[in-house]
Amino acid sequence: MKPRIRIASTTSPDGSEVVLHQHDGDFTISVDRHELMLSRAHESEQELARLGCARIAQHRNPAVLIGGLGMGYTLRQALDLLPPQAAVVVAELLPEVVRWNRDYLGELNRHPLRDPRVEVRICDVARLIRGSPGTFDAILLDIDNGTSAITDAGNDRLYSRQGIRSCMDALHAKGCLAIWSAFVDLPFERRLRQEQLAMRRVRVPARMGGKSRNHCIWLVSRTTGVLIRDD
Repeated sequence: MKPRIRIASTTSPDGSEVVLHQHDGDFTISVDRHELMLSRAHESEQELARLGCARIAQHRNPAVLIGGLGMGYTLRQALDLLPPQAAVVVAELLPEVVRWNRDYLGELNRHPLRDPRVEVRICDVARLIRGSPGTFDAILLDIDNGTSAITDAGNDRLYSRQGIRSCMDALHAKGCLAIWSAFVDLPFERRLRQEQLAMRRVRVPARMGGKSRNHCIWLVSRTTGVLIRDD
């Protein structure tokens, strides 16, 4: 049996250890030994891009914000959907995660960070959102393990009512906010309803550690029409 190799590590803002491992061609990123990302289980990360960008794929020059680089699966899928004139901003809190994507993970997704449409910003995505009113056609968030913080306690604010308002303010009038989560969060859904926003929850099958489970993606907009399926 091939050994599990510890390739690199860093520390999150709240002091958690973030580690990149490789085992028999697969990669994992864990936080304090909690497996957060697995390279062979990425369908829901791709679905985040497919759902969030569904309405803008045919736009001439859409602007998209991706919060959380992860292993690059959401970014790669978004780039495959969007036109040559698109602009995609990736906000990643940990510079080491960007370096890992360039040095170790790029071949998983045909090196999406080399695409000229991509701009990487090492920053708190919540702060970027607050400073970007009316900027984006879509915002795709895959922060921590969903709507509760693991790598940075400040991420909780992103999913507060004020954080939700900031996200909607950063979108164009018919923009879409798409949020990935490992679980359903009913209190978060109540906050969306309190903000009188249109919401659609999509469950995506996932397989982690040999176990099948459902991940969750929320689509949020000001109007229901943005969330209606085309099929």
